[in-house]
Amino acid sequence: MTEDERTARVVVADDQTVVREGIVMLLGLLPGIEVVGAAGDGEEAVRLVAELDPDVVLMDLRMPRCDGVEATRRIRAEHPRTQIVVLTTFGDDESLFPALSAGARGYLTKDAGGDEIVRAVRSVMSGDAGLSPAIQRRLLERLSEPPPEAAEPGPGEPPDGLTARESEVLVLIADGLNNQEIARRLQVSLATVKTHINNLFAKTGMKDRAQAVRYAYRKGLVRPPKG
Repeated sequence: MTEDERTARVVVADDQTVVREGIVMLLGLLPGIEVVGAAGDGEEAVRLVAELDPDVVLMDLRMPRCDGVEATRRIRAEHPRTQIVVLTTFGDDESLFPALSAGARGYLTKDAGGDEIVRAVRSVMSGDAGLSPAIQRRLLERLSEPPPEAAEPGPGEPPDGLTARESEVLVLIADGLNNQEIARRLQVSLATVKTHINNLFAKTGMKDRAQAVRYAYRKGLVRPPKG
């Protein structure tokens, strides 16, 4: 059974009871999703993931005791099989980038419809990004903004022995593109894209796309937001 065929086991984390119960009710009506737990804060979300081993957590960000960013960081470190899709009211840079840096692979605002939630859950289970169109646009806008103080890139070699094409693939991963979109952008086969990704992961010691995004920012291949 493929990831697209099996039922996704989901935990919902939101500190507002009426919102949390509404999300659980909505998910119960969506095909291919089973809600296995609901948490009122990040601390409880971490505990439920340890107990239930869900496929995906729908994670609010602003929560007491342990916020969504810290909960995401802990879950990704301790339970890497479980993927995180942020579901929040906030789409600003101060919320978006810390969540992605913590390991979230999806990011939706709470005006997302049921179909959009299902797509995001399926995408992150398949190893792709699950970003709403508005969030994708914001990422692309941010990454296309040249900071005034940014120096022109020098003639040096890419980091860690990456080839120019591997660096290009890495930047597109950081842009939120999946493998098929990267193949279309570079006009190469899907198998070629997978080979580049395997090579750059091996050279850098990265294990997943969330780590690739953090690496791209750390190495200056894309510019982080100003804090």
